[in-house]
Parts: sequence; structure tokens; C-alpha cells
Amino acid sequence: MNIVISGTASGIGRAIALKFIKEGHRVFGFDIKKSSIDDPSYEHYLCDVREEEFPEVPEPDIVINNAGTFEEKDAIDVNLKGTINFNEHFIKSTALKSVLFIASASARNGAEFPQYAASKAGMVGYMKNKTLELSRKGVTVNSISPGGVITESNAHILESEELYSAVKAETLLGKWADPEEIADLAYFLTVVNRSMTGEDLLIDNGEMLRSNFIW
Repeated sequence: MNIVISGTASGIGRAIALKFIKEGHRVFGFDIKKSSIDDPSYEHYLCDVREEEFPEVPEPDIVINNAGTFEEKDAIDVNLKGTINFNEHFIKSTALKSVLFIASASARNGAEFPQYAASKAGMVGYMKNKTLELSRKGVTVNSISPGGVITESNAHILESEELYSAVKAETLLGKWADPEEIADLAYFLTVVNRSMTGEDLLIDNGEMLRSNFIW
């Protein structure tokens, strides 16, 4: 199948691209940064999700919206408006079978920076809107909301023993997820799954559930 993914230069997006390549699919990646994947089944396009036009690629079977930023000043424009812009362009495909969004645990608890949290919450709302529209065509639409993930964008935490110990202590399982875990779930939701739609799946090592009961 043909897979279109935004934000494939690093982190979760790169892991998802590699997962689909490994499983024998053809991947078309979009990012503002140069490619970090060298494989004949992968094509990379230097592109911003906020652009008005996108390069022509074969009609995708699966569209995965992953591109995002932690920068507050750009969060709404990139994470929400850019995602909508990118997604609307590629879901016109007549071959479309599934759409996926990479949101954030912040969409549920409002943690992190205000515009970042709002952008991810908006993404989940938009996901549900597209579910209502695309279900008529038998297309599944879901989102994944990761908590802490071991990626380059979290380097300042991972490189600090004090900070990393503190964030791990906030989870029930005492760890963060690897990007490959998110990629495996992304593959299941878009390729294996045919009946789950309109759902936002939380993968946060139990951080959201953590509570200290005092009696």
C-alpha cells in the first residue's frame, strides 16, 4: 500500500515510516528537515504542512498526520491548522482506507504549554469530525495520544538524571515509551484494525491514572 506520513525526519514519525517499510509498504514522507531514511521504498519531500500545495504522489491508502512542534508561537498553526491542511489534501484519495493522527496526552489533561495542549486537543476534535465524514466510505479514523516518549525532542530531559527520574516517577510503570511502540500501534490501527474508529488511544505508561489515595 501507499502510505503518506508527515514529520518523518525523526522521532515517532521516523519510527512509523520504518515500520511500514519493514512490512513491505511504500512510504512517502514529508518534513521540513532532510531525510534520515535511506530505503528504496521511501521517498522524502522537504515540505511544511502549512503550505498551500504539496508534491504529487500516488493516491495513498493510509494517511498519518504526525508533524508537530513544541514551540508555543507555532503550535496552533503547525499542530492544528497545518495538520488539517495536510490531511484535507491527501484524504481526497479514492484508495483511502485509514487515517491516523498523532496527538498527545496533553489533549486530555491540559498539561504542558497552553497553545500546545490546545492544538492537540483540537486535533482530537478534528479527528472525530473526520470520522463522521469518512465512515460513509468505510474509512477508519483514529488518533494516538502518547505521554512521554524517548525521542530527540525530549533530549533535555533524557540527558538529565534528575529530570528523567522525576518524569518516570510520575508514571505507574516507571518508564517512558519507545517510538517503536507508537509505530506498532499506528500500524495496527491503520492496517490490521477494521472496526475501531473515532477513538483516541492513550499510551502513557499509566501517567494519567496515577493518583495518591490518602485515607
